[in-house]
Amino acid sequence: MSDRAGPCDGLIEEARQIIGAAKSITVFSGAGISTDSGIPDFRGPNGVWTKNPEAEKVSTLSHYLNDPEIRQIAWRNRLASPAWAAVPNDGHRAIFALEQRGVLVAVITQNIDGLHQHVGHLPENVLEMHGTMRFSICWSCGDRRGMQATLQRVREGDSDPACELCGGILKSDTISFGQALVPEVVERAMAASEDCDVLLAVGSSLTVRPAANVVPRAKAMGAKVVIVNGEPTAMDHYSDVVLVGELSELLPRIVG
Repeated sequence: MSDRAGPCDGLIEEARQIIGAAKSITVFSGAGISTDSGIPDFRGPNGVWTKNPEAEKVSTLSHYLNDPEIRQIAWRNRLASPAWAAVPNDGHRAIFALEQRGVLVAVITQNIDGLHQHVGHLPENVLEMHGTMRFSICWSCGDRRGMQATLQRVREGDSDPACELCGGILKSDTISFGQALVPEVVERAMAASEDCDVLLAVGSSLTVRPAANVVPRAKAMGAKVVIVNGEPTAMDHYSDVVLVGELSELLPRIVG
């Protein structure tokens, strides 16, 4: 729990009225929504890359493909990831309530943890801009398998497991630095940002493009923008309401 003063009740009520009046809502989520589930973010004050800038190498495609030691570190990190034991929090549940209410267009997420699907969203309603840690994929032949099966090979002593079909390099089915996003996912995300009354951006610094482009795209199409985050963001100037505080506390208040 942060001791930082939260947003005033008037701002919370204003956001609640915007959300309540909307007939179509697109959600854009970042790592901040999962911190209350025990998954650290990357760029926040206690983020993985803030504390250890060298850790960013593990997520850089060129380093990963060319350095077996980096891959071994990556596989050890995957084994130890707190995401495997994480469960959705009240923030995830508040967003799912929008789908249950019938007003959700889509959840566009930068997150790779799968917690939006875990809370109950239809998989087709979750657009994973940066991929998913729940699967491994071969860089050479594209063979895609459940990550737990690949991690079992690591547990059994294979420190850098290769593709069982072609012998190629395996990686998490996530988007690394230097790797292109999936065009079809980007197109669907931009379409969802244009097809809503309200764009609700939660838990993201809104600095990573093209994912964060959904905010100005929605605003340009006439949507209201509500931003909820633990810190000010790079796109607060687009927002009709900005709420800074704990997401798992604020989201149920403005969605409920």
